[in-house]
Amino acid sequence: MNDPAVEIRGVHKLYGALHVLHEVDLTVAPAQVVCLIGPSGSGKSTLLRCINNLEKIQAGTILVDGQLVGYRRSGPDLVETTHRETCRARQHIGMVFQRFNLFHHLTVLQNLIEAPTHVQRVPKGEAIERARTMLARVGLADKQANYPAQLSGGQQQRVAIARALCMRPKLMLFDEPTSALDPELVGEVLDVLRDLADQAMTMLVVTHEIGFARQVADRVVFMDQGRIVEQGTPAQVLDDPRHERTRRFLERVG
Repeated sequence: MNDPAVEIRGVHKLYGALHVLHEVDLTVAPAQVVCLIGPSGSGKSTLLRCINNLEKIQAGTILVDGQLVGYRRSGPDLVETTHRETCRARQHIGMVFQRFNLFHHLTVLQNLIEAPTHVQRVPKGEAIERARTMLARVGLADKQANYPAQLSGGQQQRVAIARALCMRPKLMLFDEPTSALDPELVGEVLDVLRDLADQAMTMLVVTHEIGFARQVADRVVFMDQGRIVEQGTPAQVLDDPRHERTRRFLERVG
């Protein structure tokens, strides 16, 4: 059997006295698409940010492709790694945020080659070819000379996805990638995610798009108050939930 792409064990996250994640356990297999759903404030986005060490955890372990991110073992303890070591560990984890996070003073092409050339030391010519390939993949081959302000929200989000793919990630994390978009632009971004799923990309997607989760997810995870309430196939969780809390949530968003 393949080792897990992501293995989360006993994770706790606190902001001062606020306990945001409680004893979270989750395993994601390679090429699996896992959709995290639940009400606002349930810990979904925080869990995603803990996976690539944008947020520190207070207890538990998170392994990505069998490796710790942001920590190393020192006997029985975990010790934080240096910023450079953490960046090296997370370079194969792509993350796409709600608000695109593009560099507005750079063209689309410049946005895409920035990380490969400076973080992975990819030669500029190779990085440009990689960027053009990824832009074509998200349907924006003709936008490489544009600046982000010249693009629609849906196009900017597709650029953000292409930028993450230029790092050749083993894992993609999506934090509500359509929540900042006008309704008519949501479909073009979800189409890109569907294509990635078809290409066997391992993905964790925080989403409110229940229809998308039903169509694309291998597994749906429902979270509430920092805990995983239930998980299973889309048919199990979305069509025949076991927990009353899940049923109430789906009735409100369905």
